Amino acid sequence: MLKDLRSDLKRLADPKKAKILQRFFKTGPGDYGAGDVFWGITSAKSRPLVCQYKDLSLTEIKQLLRSKIHEERQMALRILMYQYEHGSLPEQERIYRLYLKSTPYINNWDLVDLSAPKIVGAYLFCKPRAILYKLVRSNNLWERRIAVLATFYFIRYGQYADTLKLAELLLKDKHDLMHKAVGWMLREVGKRSLKTEVVFLDKYACQMPRTMLRYAIEKLPTRQRHYYLSLK
Repeated sequence: MLKDLRSDLKRLADPKKAKILQRFFKTGPGDYGAGDVFWGITSAKSRPLVCQYKDLSLTEIKQLLRSKIHEERQMALRILMYQYEHGSLPEQERIYRLYLKSTPYINNWDLVDLSAPKIVGAYLFCKPRAILYKLVRSNNLWERRIAVLATFYFIRYGQYADTLKLAELLLKDKHDLMHKAVGWMLREVGKRSLKTEVVFLDKYACQMPRTMLRYAIEKLPTRQRHYYLSLK
């Protein structure tokens, strides 16, 4: 089945699109996505394959996750998400464990943003969340982003505490992709509880990297945005 899936993906390849994606996802030497290989397959084209290959075994998915091809790793995560959503509690735990062991291969922002809320966030929703604080201290950019994006699941259910705690821990993070991720999650908190976001901003806006702050205040009224930007 894995061989068939790879063949089906390969048939969807678009060399012109691949060149665009290689640049967009910063795959050059020294970039955050250095060495990643794209086939140029859009999500719209690849997504229908999920249902066709939803019964792929975890062993096969693990192989797919270790692929050098970006779209193959993305497909592995899409199938994992499907299996998690429809799986039993023991199956969900196995998927979660596989995910955490596979973080070296969940190594671009789209892969993290796609999967972390629906696997890590969903699994931890009713469980202790200490793993997020371990991940957020990782030297691995993507593990830090997984920690933050996992909280998107909590935010959707009105739980903001972990997002705010992780945001505080990441105020001095050096990477622009983390600034964007934290700002985005703070903005999502604000959409649901503006008071909660404002309390955080009043305390930390002066310390926030400018990109983080800009992302966080994007939906605020103009006067409030100008006020917080004036603090920088």
